[in-house]
Amino acid sequence: MNLKELSALLGLSQTTVSRALNGYPEVSEATRRRVMQVADEHNYRPNTRAKALATGRAMAIGHVIPLSTQHEMMNPIFGDFIAGAGESYSQAGYDMVLSLVADEDQSRAYHEMFAKRNVDGIVLHAPKMQDSRITMLQEIGLPFAVHGRATDITTPYSWLDVNNTSAFRRATDFLLDLGHRHICLVNGQESMDFAFRRREGYAAALQARDIAPDPALMFAGEMTEVYGYDTVRRTQSLETPPTAYLVSSIIAAFGVRRAIEELGLVMGRDVSVITHDDDLSYLRNGAEVPVFTSTRSSVRVAGRRLAKLLISQIEEPCASPLTELLEAELTVGRSTGPAPHRT
Repeated sequence: MNLKELSALLGLSQTTVSRALNGYPEVSEATRRRVMQVADEHNYRPNTRAKALATGRAMAIGHVIPLSTQHEMMNPIFGDFIAGAGESYSQAGYDMVLSLVADEDQSRAYHEMFAKRNVDGIVLHAPKMQDSRITMLQEIGLPFAVHGRATDITTPYSWLDVNNTSAFRRATDFLLDLGHRHICLVNGQESMDFAFRRREGYAAALQARDIAPDPALMFAGEMTEVYGYDTVRRTQSLETPPTAYLVSSIIAAFGVRRAIEELGLVMGRDVSVITHDDDLSYLRNGAEVPVFTSTRSSVRVAGRRLAKLLISQIEEPCASPLTELLEAELTVGRSTGPAPHRT
């Protein structure tokens, strides 16, 4: 169905229908609701080019991916986020533009997007604690929203994040309540803001029980399966090996589990594991009973909601920056149990 056919069905002019679909304020709310209802019933979607001409916008959102992290495009976490964001873009009539650039060309890429006006806004991924991209985008004036936060940036900007500090403090408390005192943190790279906040939550829980965080049990690295495996093999050879592991990614947790089993130990009995699993669509944490006890947060929902937040910023450019903090849910699985008694 095209605009002409939809207009004839509604008995309204094409101009009125177009304005209703594009959110123009001179169209009454009753007319807008009627147009939207009939459009949904007949699966009508406005032509992006026509909408761009009507609104003066590109009707596209940009994602700039540095070459050094291009492997992230194969990461199920990135895939779920993009899928969620894409749902919101589609509903609002926006396209998605993915731009893969050399690390040193990021600044040029953002400036060119602004100059060419081929996107209306930017989603900024994987913020570091001190992230110059945020300041640069503020100076350029291109609307943007951050998936995460940057601790050391104090000027207001739009973001959506998971409460990583709270999630990892709660997970550490859970292990402490089970009697574990030697808990190994298998964290992400701590130049990244999310990993810094997770370490803070872990350390705060230990300190609240008068347990000094042990540097020998705190690891930071790229969250691969091999990283998780190597960390367990290394720490289980210590004089006092950890009885529990708190892991920043289910991918690394698979490596943790493999190493535990190779050592002849039983996960959940001899060694406990909690992971942050992001509630992934294509990498499920078991079926009815989860394999891993985990701090769960749907990255697909995060993509969907951050996209809506950015679109709101684009369509109301004078509004204050928007922020949203999501809480992770601690779900108990088969990977945790009381601390073993070791002689």
